[in-house]
Amino acid sequence: MTETQQLIKAITDGIQEKKGKQIVVVDLSNIGDTICQYFIICQGNSPSQVQAIAESVTDFTRKEAQVKPIAVDGLRNAEWVAMDYSNIIVHIFLPVAHDFYDIEHLWEDAQLTRLPDFD
Repeated sequence: MTETQQLIKAITDGIQEKKGKQIVVVDLSNIGDTICQYFIICQGNSPSQVQAIAESVTDFTRKEAQVKPIAVDGLRNAEWVAMDYSNIIVHIFLPVAHDFYDIEHLWEDAQLTRLPDFD
């Protein structure tokens, strides 16, 4: 497993630990001029769940991949939290923001991998 694959697994494990929904891994690696190789997108049902998912992702990436985010933005209102892991950016949305921005469909040339929701 590559370092990137290990980091993706740690991020998705952290999201699933807090029951994040609609997890999508967007592979941008074959698209030129992108800011990163992957987006990982999910949603939480409330600002407190969005914050909990972000904290869980930080914990899992530190434990499983020995990596901390370079930057985290959006925790104050927790409608859309972005976590920068250099070649991976994690987006955690409230449902209304997720529907409005619909960022996974901005990259129609990218490979999308949807993970099942855990209840």
